[in-house]
Formats: sequence, C-alpha cells, structure tokens
Amino acid sequence: MKDFLHALREQRWDDHRYYHHSRINQSLHLVSALSFLVAYALLLTDPVLAAFVGWGLAMVSRQLGHFFFEPKGYDAVNRASHEYKEEIKVGYNLRRKVVLMGLWLAAPAVLYVSPTLFGLYAEPAAGAQLARRIGEVWLALGIGGLLFRTVHLFFLKDVQTGLVWATKILTDPFHDIKLYYKAPLALLRGELIDPMPHAARH
Repeated sequence: MKDFLHALREQRWDDHRYYHHSRINQSLHLVSALSFLVAYALLLTDPVLAAFVGWGLAMVSRQLGHFFFEPKGYDAVNRASHEYKEEIKVGYNLRRKVVLMGLWLAAPAVLYVSPTLFGLYAEPAAGAQLARRIGEVWLALGIGGLLFRTVHLFFLKDVQTGLVWATKILTDPFHDIKLYYKAPLALLRGELIDPMPHAARH
C-alpha cells in the first residue's frame, strides 16, 4: 500500500508540474473538477445526465485548457521539451486526447447514421429518447476510455502503474480543487503563468 500511495503522489506531482503551468488551464481545471463532482453525484440517480455533465462541461473545460492555453514550448522549470513530456505522459497525451474527443464528437453522428447503433438497440429513437441514447454511448465511452488505458498500462508498464493511474483519474476532481482553487484569483491579478517555485526547487 505504501508503494501504491507513493506512486500515486508521483503521478500527481508529474501531472501538475509538467502539464499545468497556465493559470487559465488551472482555472478551467477547477471548473472541470467542480463539474465532475456534480457528475459523480448524478451517477447515483441519473447516469445518463451524469455523462452529459461529465463530457459536455467537465471534459470540454478540462481539455480546452490543455489544447489552447497550456504552453507548448520549452519548459524551463522542468528542463523538458514539449515533445519529451508528450512522450513520457502516463495517461492520455494530446494525440490520444484528440482520438478520445473525436470519438465523443462522433457518437451523435454515428447514431444519426445508424439509429439502432448497428443493432445494439432494438428500435430507432428521436427527441428526448435519442438524447438519452447519446448520453448512454458517452457514458460507455468514458468507462471504456478509462479501462482501455488502464489495461494498456498493464502491458506498457506494469499492473500497479495502471491501477495508480486509474485511481488518479477518478480522484483528480478532489485533488484539482485543492491545487487550483486560487488560480482564478491569480488570473485576475494578471498572472497568466504559474511561476511554480515549488517545482523549480524540487
């Protein structure tokens, strides 16, 4: 258990210091984290609505920060290039995220082309029923994306790395609130980039 918790702290630390320099990205992660907590609560009563909140608000705000606001140049704090960070990323790097978000966007189009989702549903749907069907596909995609990368890491690294990463992803909303609750205030002061003195001293 001690090794597991140590590995979890290490993955969290690497994720923060390598991929969250932008105060806008940090602020969007705060929005994302709060949205994911709403989605977690909704899982108990309405999993389909949870999928809409999780994908439509939490994931979109989270990935906007990474794609459009996080610096892509040389990282002087960690002495690492963007290419190096993309290569060593444990979870979904930008290339993998493009694929994942592409599948998310494609789901409604696929249901339009095949209203029964190639026979998985007995009948076509329309209106509110179609919306819920899209939510069901998004829910399955979210679970599938988590399980796929977890098992992938079993083979790329080892079982513990995969389980640690899955634990990190599921608990990120709680941890991100703790890390980034001050980011909007820093942004209002005009600080676009976190100087990360703690990372420089590490």
